[in-house]
Amino acid sequence: MIPIALIQSGEKVEIVDFFIKGRGFKERIRDMGLLPTKVVEVLSNNGNGPILLKIDDSRIAIGRGMAMKIFVRRIS
Repeated sequence: MIPIALIQSGEKVEIVDFFIKGRGFKERIRDMGLLPTKVVEVLSNNGNGPILLKIDDSRIAIGRGMAMKIFVRRIS
């Protein structure tokens, strides 16, 4: 497992777990559709700033701090 912040643009990953304290953060993640077993594609990750993800038919941007707490496994 690695943080999604370290995944390169164009890669697809499966969300495995969150290393987060606090209910508010977990609820926010779930509201964005970031759930365990969900497959997401990293559309843009240039090494600093927000990361653009594709989840189903939606695109979302998450901050690097949040992305360091979302652990994934590569599937492609």
